[in-house]
Amino acid sequence: MTRSLFNISRRGVLKGAGALGLAGAAWPKMALSQDGTVLTVRSYSDLQVLDPAFRLAAPEGDIIREIFPGLVTNAQGDDWTWELYAAEEMEQIDDVTIFFRLKDGIMFTDGYGQMTADDVKFSIERIADPAVESPYAGDWAALSEVEVIDDLSGRIHLTEAFAPLWSSTLPTPSCSILSRRAMEERGEMTTEPFAQSGPYIMTEWVPRQRTTLVRNPDWPGEPGGYEEIHIVPIEDPSTAELGFEAGDLDYTWTAVSSVQRLRENPPAGGVVVEKPSLAYVWMGLNAIAPPLDNPLVRRAIQHAIDRQTVVDAAYFGAAEVSTGIIAPGLPGHRDAVLYDYDPDRARELLAEAGVSDLFVTLDILNQSERLTAAQVIQANLADVGITCEIKQNDSGTFWTLGDEASGDYWQQLQLILGRFSMEPDPSWATVWFTPEQVGVWNWERFDNAEYAELHRQGLVTLDPAERDVIYKRMQDIMDESGQYVFLTHEVTGILHRDTVSPALKPNGEPLLGGFTPA
Repeated sequence: MTRSLFNISRRGVLKGAGALGLAGAAWPKMALSQDGTVLTVRSYSDLQVLDPAFRLAAPEGDIIREIFPGLVTNAQGDDWTWELYAAEEMEQIDDVTIFFRLKDGIMFTDGYGQMTADDVKFSIERIADPAVESPYAGDWAALSEVEVIDDLSGRIHLTEAFAPLWSSTLPTPSCSILSRRAMEERGEMTTEPFAQSGPYIMTEWVPRQRTTLVRNPDWPGEPGGYEEIHIVPIEDPSTAELGFEAGDLDYTWTAVSSVQRLRENPPAGGVVVEKPSLAYVWMGLNAIAPPLDNPLVRRAIQHAIDRQTVVDAAYFGAAEVSTGIIAPGLPGHRDAVLYDYDPDRARELLAEAGVSDLFVTLDILNQSERLTAAQVIQANLADVGITCEIKQNDSGTFWTLGDEASGDYWQQLQLILGRFSMEPDPSWATVWFTPEQVGVWNWERFDNAEYAELHRQGLVTLDPAERDVIYKRMQDIMDESGQYVFLTHEVTGILHRDTVSPALKPNGEPLLGGFTPA
């Protein structure tokens, strides 16, 4: 059973996190998928937490999706659609009521019994509960309650219509179903999952080397295509490409800068796939860190950056310059930024601010594309009289830099080169920059009341034309703050064996449970 969300053209159209990857290192030789039993895939980061309420990275979400199924999930293909997963039946009764009935016989591991509607109630209400402090609480911002009708069925009640419900809430790990009894008995879950229930169960995690998923014989739905899936964390995509060519991987994302080369000369036995990306890359400016606390300095930096040159240099012409955080094809995509490259204006603003000999730092993830982009930014800033030091970080460090709960570096963080993954709704781009996210994912410490109110309106507005106006204005506000330089949405490049039939979302993200031998 598949339902369409909306169509995004190929021309139109992750939050990353994790511990140290294997860039520059070797990884264990493993059986490949030619025998149809083991699939070996690359992930761009290692896992840190498997609790759906506190997941950090898209690769963690890939695992969570397989071991803790939700009511529905994304369907593979070129259009954003959903299909039933743990649910046998789903029906939207009206704008604020959704009926569900679970598949009979979904069993939790570790002796925790059958999945019930009460587990659905617990899991959804837990993420929505402000006391839990889940970063994903906004996915259930309109939740009133989950009503249990009987062991297998219930109703989700909303306080008001909620536009992203079927696009970026129900099909994502924000709807993953956990065992109430297991969570109440065992509490916190980090990297050791318990009470698993999906088509795969996680049996092993070797930090920085491999996560192993095995087919769950008790899953009542369609079985996974492979007996085992081995997930290998490799931060640098160029290193992963070498691993693929050496025969150690069946599937990997590639560097965007490699897409054209691989398209023209794919490795033996390899298939190259290109997908439009929803993700967005930007440079953020932390407004509380001098000299960025001066709005004239921030505006000068916006005008100093030659965004086209940055993107062309980092991605070898394979990606286009963006106009904001919302990709083409989604409501709210803008035609242009408000403050583009104008170095003369940048120098005028710095003179107006009465500053000279400025020094700033730019923190980046230790990847070749990020370093190339940072070096162009560094040269742009030098051209207007600002010295910029580039600070490279492994992923385990980078994704904690602006998090107040992880230390006090956020107080001195200045420029950040970031990339966030996306779900196919504009609210999933804008939510991370609301006041509630300051010190969590909002590292620029952007705090604007109009923006926050518009974000709220966008969640409950169902008319796409009205949402388009709302989200365009929100990005204008971000521009006006001087805290953002929007760079690109990238493209998604994929390499897979010709013996593998991958299951992919429209933006190229994997649906591991749908992979099958070709």
